[in-house]
Amino acid sequence: MPGLRRLYAPRPARVQLDSRGLPDTVDEVTVEGIREQWEVDDRWWTPRKLRRLYFELALADGRSLVVFRNVLNGRWYRQRA
Repeated sequence: MPGLRRLYAPRPARVQLDSRGLPDTVDEVTVEGIREQWEVDDRWWTPRKLRRLYFELALADGRSLVVFRNVLNGRWYRQRA
C-alpha cells in the first residue's frame, strides 16, 4: 500500500570497536555504556538464516540506541531503542 512504511527499520551504522571488540563509538558518538547484549540465531533451517549480535547502548549525548552486527556479513545497523 502506498504511504505505509516500516517502523523502526534498521539503518546502516558506522561502529568503531574497542580493544575487546565492543562498540566504542556509533556514528562518531561515544558509547558511555552497554546496558544489554544478546544474540539472535533464527531461521537456521531456511536458506535465509538470521544471526545478529545486539547491543543496547547509552551514548554520550544522552540517547539510548540499539545496534546490531549481522554476523553473516559483518555489517552494523542501528535501530531505535
